Amino acid sequence: MKIGIFGGAAVEQGLAAVRRAAATAETEGFAAFWLPQIFGLDALAALTLVGAETPRIELGTAVVPTYPRHPITLAAQALTVQAASGDRLTLGIGLSHQFVIEEMFGYSFEKPARHMDEYLKALIPLLNGQPADIDGETLKVHASIAVPEAAAPSLLIAALGPIMLRLAGEQCDGTITWMTGPKTVESFTVPAISAAATSAGRPAPRVAVGLPICVTDDTPGARSRAAEIFSVYGFLPSYRAMLDREGAEGPADVAIVGNEAEVAAQIGRLADAGVTDFAAAEFGGTADEVRRTRDTLRSLL
Repeated sequence: MKIGIFGGAAVEQGLAAVRRAAATAETEGFAAFWLPQIFGLDALAALTLVGAETPRIELGTAVVPTYPRHPITLAAQALTVQAASGDRLTLGIGLSHQFVIEEMFGYSFEKPARHMDEYLKALIPLLNGQPADIDGETLKVHASIAVPEAAAPSLLIAALGPIMLRLAGEQCDGTITWMTGPKTVESFTVPAISAAATSAGRPAPRVAVGLPICVTDDTPGARSRAAEIFSVYGFLPSYRAMLDREGAEGPADVAIVGNEAEVAAQIGRLADAGVTDFAAAEFGGTADEVRRTRDTLRSLL
């Protein structure tokens, strides 16, 4: 299992912090550096810069919402990151959430799974230098693009439910999840996406899992802090469904928390469950916790 760093905290501090965090992650030997696309820095623009400055580390988005970006636009942006980085991008995309798409962007969130299916049918050819030609219910695309010296990136979708996992297995390289615990990954996520990939004659899919992580001697305190920091994810319907499937009261219950040995064991359980990539969202509350968390992750590389 590859271990990477989720750079969400760096995004909140600005572009210079993202550049430093990515360079440090590469120097320390991590396999990947992941950025979210929320309401701040543009993840793909930031990774274009990072890709030109780093020679090795995989660069991932976790995730870019589809609705606000036409497939032609997203393909051009992703291939630009590829050109800047020497083809090191993993493009993670997702639907976002109904209230975000409808209330903030003013778009319809009707038929989200149909939207994703049609979006993939347009995006995948464009990423591979082929014309997209689709007249769907939610999307119409008739175009092609060309970005010299850029190959199609690995494509993951944020697939939590059964329909999205089927689309991920049938059309993409895998999935990237958030707030999905090890029991759910093992009993539901991995079997569902693997079956879809097998049925479609595709290779075994990547299963990337992002979770909060803190190495500490104060487990109750760290979980209390996680409950506060990540509280919103306990209310968003898609994540709430995964927490319910896990039997978790809230995000704090799926956070990876404990001393060095306990955290290593929890990460090992993810690998045993079939996870191929772990995106560590560090949330140490003290300098000691920050150091111990990073040192523990490095020891597992």
